[in-house]
Amino acid sequence: MRPTLGIDFGTSGARAIAIDAQGSTIAQAYCRYREARSLAESWQGSLAYLLSAIPVEVRQQLGAVALDGTSGTVLLCDERGWPLVEPLLYSDDRGRSMIERLPSSVPESSPARSATASLVKALWWAETLAAATRSQARYLLHQADWLGFLLHGQPGISDYHNALKLGYDVDALAYPSWLRALPMAAWLPQVRVPGSDVAPVRAAIAQQFELPPDCLIKAGTTDSIAAFLASGAATPGEAVTSLGSTLVLKLLSQTRVEDAAYGIYSHRLGQQWLVGGASNTGGAVLSHFFTAAELTALSQQIDPTQPTGLSYYPLLEPGERFPINDPDYPPRLSPRPENPARFLHGLLEGMAQIEATGYQRLAELGATPAAHIYSAGGGAKNETWRKMRARLIGLPVAIAPETEAAYGAARLARSGIS
Repeated sequence: MRPTLGIDFGTSGARAIAIDAQGSTIAQAYCRYREARSLAESWQGSLAYLLSAIPVEVRQQLGAVALDGTSGTVLLCDERGWPLVEPLLYSDDRGRSMIERLPSSVPESSPARSATASLVKALWWAETLAAATRSQARYLLHQADWLGFLLHGQPGISDYHNALKLGYDVDALAYPSWLRALPMAAWLPQVRVPGSDVAPVRAAIAQQFELPPDCLIKAGTTDSIAAFLASGAATPGEAVTSLGSTLVLKLLSQTRVEDAAYGIYSHRLGQQWLVGGASNTGGAVLSHFFTAAELTALSQQIDPTQPTGLSYYPLLEPGERFPINDPDYPPRLSPRPENPARFLHGLLEGMAQIEATGYQRLAELGATPAAHIYSAGGGAKNETWRKMRARLIGLPVAIAPETEAAYGAARLARSGIS
């Protein structure tokens, strides 16, 4: 079996990892997003950099490529697949007023009812764009969809992980009738199984980066699902908490659970369900107050067995998605102690409590109870935080064997969804 390449586009940067038939990493590259006139140009430049940074002897053998992107980040493109306006990021909630105007036939539990859902953003564009721009719109694409298009050249293709927040029915594997009746229905992409073949790489891309002409570009996934796939978790009750810029929980369950009131939704994963949600707390809050060096040094001064009594809810601005779905939910960051180690202790403790509440909520709503939690993302390396989280959750917490979403995307390119 030839090597496969996974490319992860996260909140602050992008990474590519190539693996061999045994799953060993044989090459990798990383970059922060580059300065550009638009987000899309920055992503395109980052994609080109990552492809060129993988050693040519690896690129020349690649059999398949899969990409992941942030869930709910969308682009509105013309018939050529090029963006008409600036993309809307995963956390953008400017279309929140559209929720009240959704038809009553939209299930109350649908993740498409979220203030940051792809569907709500599409409806906001349909409502607010100038007629001249709107008339050129042809494809609504997620970040991973559009980046995949740059490689395979076929616009208008998504996957059922990214399309969930667009309202796609992952039980019926079809768009529901209520969605096809909405004013932006003409923009809806084709939906494929994550990891399935889309098309061979474009000839121009193959030539530019010395890729085999038969290298297949696969349907992609979201960044948090790619992180789950990287962990190797395969048994109901195994879960992955991604500790990146945000905090994302994914629990493998035999039961599908959805509840928009708590920001909980289920992704289809073969014959099982990946249940969870994404909080706005996470590493972005930590990096706002501390440098990486300060986080390392101050964490060593914290006793993870002791509570602080601070009761923080660490957000940088109002608005939460999970385990409370409230676009106006306020941050709680006071009182702020003079000792920076105690302040950091309070932030880490607050995030750990949000994680614990999240897993508790999933079980209460009928998901397979979590039995073992793997950590992925940059925060997984913080041993003090790991011990604190294990104490508050009451379950074993370990670093996943592989923690990078790009590794999970490479596995998806190799094996698809079993």
